[in-house]
Amino acid sequence: MKQVAQNYKSGELAVLDVPPPTCAPGGVLVRSLYSLISTGTELMKVGEAKLSMLGKARARPDQVRKVLDSVAQQGAVNTYKKVMNKLDSYTPLGYSLCGVVVEVGAGAEEFSVGQLVAAAGNEFALHAEYNWIPVNLCVPVPDGVPPEQAAFSTVGAIAMHGVRQAEVQLGDTAVVIGLGLVGQLVVRLLVAAGVRVFGIDTVDDRCRMAEKAGALHCSSADEAGIASLERSILEASSGLGADHILLAAGGHSNGPVETAARLARDRARVVDIGKTRLDLPWNAYYDKELDVRFSRSYGPGRYDDRYELQGIDYPAGYVRWTERRNLACFIDLIAREQMDIGSLIAGTFPIADATDVYQQLSTGALPGVGFLFEYPKDAAEPPEGNGAAHTGAGAVQSAGGIAGTAPGSTDAATTTRRREPGGRPASAGGARLGFIGAGNYASSMLLPHLQKNEDAVLAHVATNKSLSAANAQRRFGFENISTEANAVLSDESLDAVFVVTRHSSHAELACRALETGKAVFVEKPLALTTEDVDRIVATVDATGNDRLMVGFNRRFAPLLTDLRDRFGDPGGNYSLRYLVNAGRLDPSSWYLDQDKEGSRFGGEGGHFIDTLAWWLNSPPTEVYAVPGPDAGDVIVTLRFANGSAGQITYVGGGNARFPKETLDITGGGRNGRLDNFQSASVWAGRKPSTRKARGTDKGQRVELERFVAAVRSGGPMPISFDSLIATTRATIAVDRSLASGRPEMV
Repeated sequence: MKQVAQNYKSGELAVLDVPPPTCAPGGVLVRSLYSLISTGTELMKVGEAKLSMLGKARARPDQVRKVLDSVAQQGAVNTYKKVMNKLDSYTPLGYSLCGVVVEVGAGAEEFSVGQLVAAAGNEFALHAEYNWIPVNLCVPVPDGVPPEQAAFSTVGAIAMHGVRQAEVQLGDTAVVIGLGLVGQLVVRLLVAAGVRVFGIDTVDDRCRMAEKAGALHCSSADEAGIASLERSILEASSGLGADHILLAAGGHSNGPVETAARLARDRARVVDIGKTRLDLPWNAYYDKELDVRFSRSYGPGRYDDRYELQGIDYPAGYVRWTERRNLACFIDLIAREQMDIGSLIAGTFPIADATDVYQQLSTGALPGVGFLFEYPKDAAEPPEGNGAAHTGAGAVQSAGGIAGTAPGSTDAATTTRRREPGGRPASAGGARLGFIGAGNYASSMLLPHLQKNEDAVLAHVATNKSLSAANAQRRFGFENISTEANAVLSDESLDAVFVVTRHSSHAELACRALETGKAVFVEKPLALTTEDVDRIVATVDATGNDRLMVGFNRRFAPLLTDLRDRFGDPGGNYSLRYLVNAGRLDPSSWYLDQDKEGSRFGGEGGHFIDTLAWWLNSPPTEVYAVPGPDAGDVIVTLRFANGSAGQITYVGGGNARFPKETLDITGGGRNGRLDNFQSASVWAGRKPSTRKARGTDKGQRVELERFVAAVRSGGPMPISFDSLIATTRATIAVDRSLASGRPEMV
């Protein structure tokens, strides 16, 4: 299918040929008829992408701070890789469309195939021929509503939420500053609500357009225009001034907020809808005690994954107008002919001409505010299951909706059962690898190493978002791409499968991959529950395939392995202390979805438990955990089979510039210390012996070399199956101990 995308690093715009997304549970697959170009948000994004690196940094100072913190913790090289991975990628454009349902996912049965719908979301309602839309971002379009007008629904909901934030009443007076697409819709909504409307814009044609829609008087933003408008407002309001000022302007000028204070009455409301500069003149806003409000996108539910992705609605008695109800209300106004949308449409263009259209919009060659992309009405239906290999691209960050079953559980004691060593060697020409998932970690920490490995062939990648695989193919040269995990699992040409998806999908995908007889690499954690661990063990027992590897890369870090060699084996037991300064999670991080993805330590803690077990060459036998000072923090004490003890302090509230990982080892009159994989010291005599690394190497390169070598030769995996299972069970036992308040056996 065709999809519009932009490379944020280079600014390149392109219409790509990519595989269509699959229809996941909780939503519908929609074939686009029309999608609306946001001449505000999208053109700002397009313009920002064309800036120099310095210009991008100035435009996003919040991201610059994160980069500097990452350099302090993880080193310049690793930070550079992560930043470039994000920048040098195709990103989607679009967030408002109208189309036809072609497939209905489980839980979205309120919709039907062939139904006309309007859809929203900058991750879902994209400029693409096919899109998967969650239930709460999709509404039916009644008969008689032209689909090209229904495509305005998302921007209409943005305007509607801004009007609701103003709490207008019949007879009020309102000024709309900025008469672009959102401003024009705000004008129409206010007029429909019985409000006397005035407007300001730098473009005269937009002022005349708003007046035709019912505004009483619109003027330019210069002094003469504002003075004329002020006289009109005072006359219409009996000398009071405007009850509401709605800011729908963009740019870096502080003029809109200064003008708002001038035109507002005492204690008026000022609502910011657009992205404009807000250096509030204190005296002016204080003297009138103005009420400044923000309007967040389409309305309540926006940026809440539980609402948007999981379909959990807010009760109308508590939240009357959610984003979905705003979408439906706007469509209803069109259906009842109370909104004039047709006059806003300045041009409709084939999706194939998208790059030229954006160029003309950026230069001002296309006058008007409403522009649409049109899609072929005879577009081919997506292949059933979407599993076919493709020369385009897609992205899998989660494996939601992947079907399949795994064997039943078995007793934990089977983890010590001996299994057949080795497996089939890879075919000539290198180990052929398939990836399920190509998110940020895979693209920055795994695939660059595999791309350089002459013994590895990147053969197939499957993702659940079309552009992610396009990025993976462009950057790493995958032969085939798709948007369905089954396409990789059923690819008989592969020697190994990598599972690099969200945590909740790891166990099921690992079982299904093992059943194919291939070697399997699973990014940590292997599983989130004891039941899932038992399923994996049962799968290995049933298939005889134990060629499993988990991404516990620390044990392969050159500086750490060198430290262990230099420390030696002084005899007796050890005491190990591992401090992890994990940092605070972004509020939008999916790691915070503990009900689905497990605890934060459950997702990452296996790294540190595995490191201790590897150092001691002994499995953990008992775990005792207590909570730390902040949510998600945990202090874990472990006992090992050889009598040694270890402690992991995992905390998120530390300083962002403090090293992330520090490991201390004590035993036999010796001490060792690893400082964030940048320096390592041994105290075995009168002076410490210290070695430093040029970068921060946490072992991914060596780990992958060892895995690929094992796949090619058919030899044993770099970490034994029993060790992987013991570490995973110990990690899960941490959460059990936190819940029980007592030690838990592994």
